[in-house]
Amino acid sequence: MENNVKEDQEFQSMTFHPNNIVLTLTLMGVTALFAAFSISYVYSMIQNGIPPIKLPSLFFVNTIILVASSGTMMWAKQCYLKDDTKNYQNALIATIVLSLMFLVAQYFGWMQLINNNIAVNHSNTASYIYVISFLHLAHVVAGLPFLGLFLFVAYRRMKEPVSVLVYFSDPEKLLKLRLLTRYWHFLDILWIYLIIFFWVNYLIFS
Repeated sequence: MENNVKEDQEFQSMTFHPNNIVLTLTLMGVTALFAAFSISYVYSMIQNGIPPIKLPSLFFVNTIILVASSGTMMWAKQCYLKDDTKNYQNALIATIVLSLMFLVAQYFGWMQLINNNIAVNHSNTASYIYVISFLHLAHVVAGLPFLGLFLFVAYRRMKEPVSVLVYFSDPEKLLKLRLLTRYWHFLDILWIYLIIFFWVNYLIFS
């Protein structure tokens, strides 16, 4: 019952909240940017007769890591709704660790490309893969300070029962957590789209 009340408050406060509007516009802009790059990739490949690039295996491993980080963000939100202090903190830590693993794995994914003699200047298609995957990684990096801030505040504010109660009853905290979770799900969906997009193009045009 308490969880339902919190979710109702979240929905009512989020709809026209300035932060929600800003995030929505930002995600729309990012979507348009990656859609433009996707169209340019296909156009350049067909126009110049350049074969597509086969993605390294680590790009697919990264998909699992990113999906897992979305799962831990959902876990964090559920723990917040249940006033579960310890698991809330653990979920935030897990999300940060998985995000850092994604960054490291992406670096080695680029190294796999280079080891296969596919550098950034190898071809237009190779350049697009580097640029697009780097842009996505940059958006993951942009979200990490917010995760770190959530974790820092959680540990600072959750020291005694009264401060824990105040923290979990703050609708602004719930709203921001909801927005951050939405952003993380967006990065997850965007990465899955990119993997499918490059894989389908490889199957069709190789």
